[in-house]
Amino acid sequence: MAAPTCKMVARPLRKFLTCISETYLRNNVHRRLSLTVPLSSVLEAKKTEINAVSPWTLHGAVCLQRLPKISQERSPFEEQFAELMSRMELERSLLSEHELRLLEDVERMSRKQSDDYDSDDECLVDQDIITAQDMEDAWEQKFHRFHPAPRHKEPVDMDRSSVDRCLGDSLVLLAKQQVGSEDLWLLPQLQWNAGETLRRTAERALASLPGADFKAAFLGNTPCGVFKYKFPKATRTESSVGAKVFFFKALLSSHSPSPTKKGAFVWVKKSELANYLKPRYLKQVNRFVMNI
Repeated sequence: MAAPTCKMVARPLRKFLTCISETYLRNNVHRRLSLTVPLSSVLEAKKTEINAVSPWTLHGAVCLQRLPKISQERSPFEEQFAELMSRMELERSLLSEHELRLLEDVERMSRKQSDDYDSDDECLVDQDIITAQDMEDAWEQKFHRFHPAPRHKEPVDMDRSSVDRCLGDSLVLLAKQQVGSEDLWLLPQLQWNAGETLRRTAERALASLPGADFKAAFLGNTPCGVFKYKFPKATRTESSVGAKVFFFKALLSSHSPSPTKKGAFVWVKKSELANYLKPRYLKQVNRFVMNI
């Protein structure tokens, strides 16, 4: 009876050990495969990325705007609306302290002119009284000595490279750059260098303007627009199809007056962009240039 009993006990034990060994072998092989397969795919993807060269040349450009320096002149409709609002505010307002003081002065003068006037009733008998009318006269003289800056219109032949033109409007900086065999008016741009950000490229484009010393505050690190164009067929190759220009917005913070190259750049209003830019380029620029 002992031999059959040992066989009955040994059979389940051998089956249990066999299951353990098969499970360990299966998990070990699966783990090795899971480690080797992704590694080879990553290496293959990196090799493909290194071998693949983009046929598009990248450029960074800056859309530099100078904000208005003075308020714009009102239109006839705006003048009428401002007069209406001023009249409504005057009709609904209460008397100010100065107006109440004027009424008190008038009442005091009427008491002095009456027959039953008694000077002992006044609090300030031996002191000089400064009336509200005296204060108004002093303010009027001070106002006449103030001369506001003139809002003269700029001359027709004013140099458009001056940043001080059209002080009541927002201006955009355009630079003349050579594209192929053509000299075109564009937003300042330069070709991207490996290892730098596109915003850094746009900053270099602004600093590279001849004779200009503009300090600008860039509005973020994300481009506000992109423009894509193809090179002429005579110069186009498989590795160089065209260019992609990424635009970054910036506001002029300061500038140093310095001698500039004649015709190197201009400051223009949004309504004047059509006189300088190509239609396709203008359509893309108008999407992010705001007429503030």
